[in-house]
Amino acid sequence: MTGSGAPEGGVYEWYQRGLQLLAGGDPAAAATLLARATEVEPESRSLREALARAQHDAGRYREAIESFARLIAANPADDYAHFGLGLAASRAGELELAAEHLALAVALRPDLGHYARELRGVRARRTRGAR
Repeated sequence: MTGSGAPEGGVYEWYQRGLQLLAGGDPAAAATLLARATEVEPESRSLREALARAQHDAGRYREAIESFARLIAANPADDYAHFGLGLAASRAGELELAAEHLALAVALRPDLGHYARELRGVRARRTRGAR
């Protein structure tokens, strides 16, 4: 950190360090650093995706939903963003929202079995809850 409280280096270094923190099992620190980077480069898809992943892994599901939603707003055909939003919504207990975005992810990438598995799981949870 510098004297101003900003991390050392530039945005790219922050991004790389955030990915290292995420891979190293410290998603909360990664989310903090990546949030700082997205303040400087708010339109960076790579930063926003890494931030959303870190927020999700840190259990900050509502924040992850917002970050994935921003990715979708920029590119409605982003299957990974729909998948991530669906996972975060599922963990937050928002099963309708989760099912909607997981179904979109499956429609965009039917070849990815883990998308379909998550959708089936959310639909099963939703059905159990409706009983």
